[in-house]
Amino acid sequence: MSLCVCMVPSLYCFASVYQDSLDELAMDDYWKEVENITRSGGAAGRADGGGEGEAQEEEQQKIPEEGEQEEAWLTEAGLARLFDDSLAEEDSAVFLSTLTRTQAAAVERRVQQTLLRRRNRQHVPDVRDIFRPSEKVRTHTHAHTHILYKQHEPLHCETKTELNVEVSFSEQALSYRDRHQKLKVTSSANTPHSPDDKLPVITLHLFVMFYVSHQVRRLALVEMTALFDTAGIDLKAHKAVKVKTKESGLFGVPLATLLEQDQRRAPGTKVPFILQRLINHIEEEGLGTEGLLRIPGAATRVKSVCQELESSFYDGLFPWQQLKQHDAASLLKLFIRELPHPLLTVEYLNAFIAVNKLPTKKQQLQALNLLVLLLPEANRDTLKALVEFFQCVIDHQAQNKMTLNNVSVVMAPNIFMFKGFRSKVTEQQEFSMATGTANIVRLLIRYQNLLWTIPKFILTQVRQQNMESQRKQNKEKAVKKLLKKITTDKPSDKPVSENQESLHGFIRVQAPQFSKVSMAVQLTEELQAADVLTRFLSQDGSVAVKREELCLYEIGGNIKERCLDEETYMKDLLQLNPTAEWVIKAVQR
Repeated sequence: MSLCVCMVPSLYCFASVYQDSLDELAMDDYWKEVENITRSGGAAGRADGGGEGEAQEEEQQKIPEEGEQEEAWLTEAGLARLFDDSLAEEDSAVFLSTLTRTQAAAVERRVQQTLLRRRNRQHVPDVRDIFRPSEKVRTHTHAHTHILYKQHEPLHCETKTELNVEVSFSEQALSYRDRHQKLKVTSSANTPHSPDDKLPVITLHLFVMFYVSHQVRRLALVEMTALFDTAGIDLKAHKAVKVKTKESGLFGVPLATLLEQDQRRAPGTKVPFILQRLINHIEEEGLGTEGLLRIPGAATRVKSVCQELESSFYDGLFPWQQLKQHDAASLLKLFIRELPHPLLTVEYLNAFIAVNKLPTKKQQLQALNLLVLLLPEANRDTLKALVEFFQCVIDHQAQNKMTLNNVSVVMAPNIFMFKGFRSKVTEQQEFSMATGTANIVRLLIRYQNLLWTIPKFILTQVRQQNMESQRKQNKEKAVKKLLKKITTDKPSDKPVSENQESLHGFIRVQAPQFSKVSMAVQLTEELQAADVLTRFLSQDGSVAVKREELCLYEIGGNIKERCLDEETYMKDLLQLNPTAEWVIKAVQR
């Protein structure tokens, strides 16, 4: 029997479970999982007696006082100087000059609320003096966004949707809101009778994300807040309170602590060893196990295995061949639940849940994209490892009977019900959250290749900030220094310098990891990053790395580092970032 049910006759469905609606899915598995979690009580994770009890768990989050949240938000966005001139913080003028109108409105709203709270203090700046950008500044932000890629026409297909990453998400949401208000469309746009209730097939040119800089994170925070503001959703972020946690071990240990102890053994580790090992064990032997993740392992056996892992995991003495697949899956879920703070963080958990309130699937995906960028690196990498594993489970659904919906429903309580959660919500709240949290997990799995990328408009804003900062710092002395250098420097031994190569239509591509250290590539209108990689491989036959494992990186200039999409037009990108270096290296996994 097909799992895909269409509620609108004019729409057709893929045979794929990706098109299922959670509203059509019985939530029995969700409540069975909640019952299993309640019955286990997390005791297995405290095998060494390290648990602190519910009294400690209740202190994980704190609701900020009135006005305190806005001040904390501005501080996190690096804009504390807007309400306190005495703070030794970077100049905010450059950052503010690149914001869109919705982003600026989000900042202005929180500055006003913070100033009201601090109104009795002396020398408080007037918010009207802070936000005086000219209309030219506000509208130029995306003027040359289209230079980077020569886009194909959007695909007008019933089941495919083009996601625009060139224009600010909140600006798109504002246009959507205004358009629907004019048409007198009510908030029922995302009801089960709307095509948007199904998971659309999203197409776009991806930017591969390996590094989230401070600038990217600041912009993601402002943009995420502006997106929710535009939809009229008031986010009440909770504040994490530091609690006593275990300083070693495997279960119930903070992610950062786990990674520190693992990185001492293997520098560069991004995902805790224990989680990697549990995932590998299941992938090697258990992906075909029926009911994987849904059917729990025996509680007493899981507790015993947990104790054995705590004592022998790092010694390499644990007998993995004896570990049953359902027990391994239960240990994986236990690991997530036993984290001292939720994987999605105390600060952003409410924002993840509130994503369901956004009116369209596109806006929900855009919000999730920004929230993933906001997660601490350890949380973001661990979450990525998990959703990739969940996709592997789904890929074997013919054997294990675990569809996208099944996995999402079972994993939602493990990800969202952190320690002490159930004592903080009513039964009615918990019931209403069930479908919503399952939907968030469903979107994280289905669109993982999109959500772990940096939107093009944010990269554009970062470039503009860097260029404006450089212009501001070097306005007077740069020309004098350059003139002096031209008149005093000795001629180079190189026949053609790299700057001269650029002027003559060439770029110098470095490949320090491989025997061919560098090569000159002539620029043409149609030259793409893929062409550069192909040329490199044709000239260096000793490279043992597969083609798909190589990437051309843009480094320096007005960006820190990024792996280029293979369809990037190099000549256009060089005009955007003329001082960048171009490096071929193996993709950083």
